[in-house]
Amino acid sequence: MFNQEKLIHYPGEQPSWSYYMRRVRRTMEEDQMERIMTLATQSAVVIFSISSTSCMCHAMKSLFSGMGVNAMVHELDQDSKPFMRLLGNSTSLPVVFIGGKLVGSMDRVLAFHINGSLVPLLKDAGALWL
Repeated sequence: MFNQEKLIHYPGEQPSWSYYMRRVRRTMEEDQMERIMTLATQSAVVIFSISSTSCMCHAMKSLFSGMGVNAMVHELDQDSKPFMRLLGNSTSLPVVFIGGKLVGSMDRVLAFHINGSLVPLLKDAGALWL
């Protein structure tokens, strides 16, 4: 939803149409980022993916379910530019948030699993009780 209060017009200033469009686009992206961050904190483990049927998303869900963790999966819109900006464009989807904090994509999650730091993260987030 677009919030008109975020558009500020200063007296004596004649903003152009492109100025308004840039502000609208930025506001919409900020709203989408806020939505993503809200979703990332709604569960102990959250996976963001373009498609929940992709093999990488399925592998990620299988890893967590094999550990007894119920991960929440959110499918992003096809236009995920704000999300990729949040990640720094260096991360591929799907990505995982644990305890509201960005862990990263499949390679980071597997690295944490292999080196033994994934279980403590899951315990701290309340996703794992063992």
